[in-house]
Amino acid sequence: MSSSLTHLLRILRWGRTLARYGALQGVERDPLTPPFARRIVRLARFGLRQPAAPDYAAALQQLGPAAIKFGQALATRPDLVGEEAAHNLFALQDSLPPAPFPLIRKAVEQALEAPLESLFREFDETPVGAASIAQVHRAVTTEGRVVAVKVLRPGIEETFAEALETYEWAAAHLEAHAGDEIRRLRPKTVIAHFRQWTRRELDLQREAASASELKENMVAESGFYVPEIDWRRTARRVLTLEWLDGIKLSKRDQLLDAGHDPRALANILVKAFLRQAVIDGFFHADLHQGNLFALPDGRLAAIDFGIMGRIDRRARRWLAEILYGLITGDYGRVADIHFEAQYVPPHHNAEEFATALRAVGEPIRGLPVKDISVGRMLEGLFSITRDFDMPTQPHLLLLQKTMVMEEGVATFLDPDINMWESAEPFLREWIRSELGPEAALADRLIKWKRTLEKLPDLIDRVDHFFPAPGGAPPELPEVNVDVKQFPRPAWRDLLVALLGAGAGAAALYLLI
Repeated sequence: MSSSLTHLLRILRWGRTLARYGALQGVERDPLTPPFARRIVRLARFGLRQPAAPDYAAALQQLGPAAIKFGQALATRPDLVGEEAAHNLFALQDSLPPAPFPLIRKAVEQALEAPLESLFREFDETPVGAASIAQVHRAVTTEGRVVAVKVLRPGIEETFAEALETYEWAAAHLEAHAGDEIRRLRPKTVIAHFRQWTRRELDLQREAASASELKENMVAESGFYVPEIDWRRTARRVLTLEWLDGIKLSKRDQLLDAGHDPRALANILVKAFLRQAVIDGFFHADLHQGNLFALPDGRLAAIDFGIMGRIDRRARRWLAEILYGLITGDYGRVADIHFEAQYVPPHHNAEEFATALRAVGEPIRGLPVKDISVGRMLEGLFSITRDFDMPTQPHLLLLQKTMVMEEGVATFLDPDINMWESAEPFLREWIRSELGPEAALADRLIKWKRTLEKLPDLIDRVDHFFPAPGGAPPELPEVNVDVKQFPRPAWRDLLVALLGAGAGAAALYLLI
């Protein structure tokens, strides 16, 4: 564990870099910033000329891998960092210069416990991509299959562990010395989720398992493809998967030249995401253009499964009803769901909350369908959280970030498409199937079935504590004796008795 002085010096060093890009101006000017934090900011920027417009993404890029990933997490929190900063952080480029190949070779051989030549016939020394956590190399296996090999950067775990320790220290002090508004945003919880997020990304074997699970779930979506995992050449620090010959969705001109239909690709993306998030509750949470490819046969393929989101069935039902209620203008029902889900503290008024929701929904309902923005709607919802003391819901924040990102990709492919054109009938049908009488009856039958399955075990436990009479003969009757309780001597009586006995013994000794 590092000392408080180490954490402070580290924060000052980071703050110096952030100040150089003007990234601390908002923190210093915010009236909610605790005095001790404002003093650290002033010390960090001392003697520096700050630009008029802050560039948060460039600042975090300079700080390295942990800061880049933290910035991507903060991009999902416009309620915490503000709309302007969140928009800037979405442009954060997850890329760094590649690590030297000798270090990568050593890492692969240690992880797979075999010489590189025994596993791969070819292994390109120059990576096709180098991100903050790992880099990817093209290779050919000894069986002749072309694969992509993802390798963690050497020393990346230590880098993240050091940064996370300071993040946790800063969040704890911020929450302890800040006001109610900062505590409502739960900075310690934010860092806890960031730790969980990065722990998953740093385990490539777990990423492989996520890809495998998503592939099974998406069998019904023939237009969406997940590459095969090479489990023999996969470990915690190395992931080997099928090589995809496709065009990144960020290269729209190349897509058109190759004969792809951008509108069809956008529809595949929207439908696949809705199936993942609403039906399965397990979704790819990093759907930017760099992770999506158009395959030669017209299918859409995804890579990079380090960040995945999960939502349980009850939360999915609430979410679907909230989104559908906003589309149809049923603000009373949306408000009721927020109170049922305990997203809003019970001391607030549901009717007042419905009015606040109306202020978000009505400006959107008057627009043509193609002009309705998911991002704008969700930003409006975030804006009312402060007035109603709504605590952060981390499981929904990742979904919100993914929805905005996915809408951006779909709009890039086809400016005339809108998520709601596909989402509205999808949500309506899912809600009907989930909340209709058939679903209610099915849920009741499942509940009864589970209750019946518990009965044998319950009977066994009752029999254990209340066994049936055995084959031994009945016990003989015993004589009932009225047992008298002797009075307990008081301490004073006992002391007098001891003194009397002592005096008697002394007198007897003198007479003898």
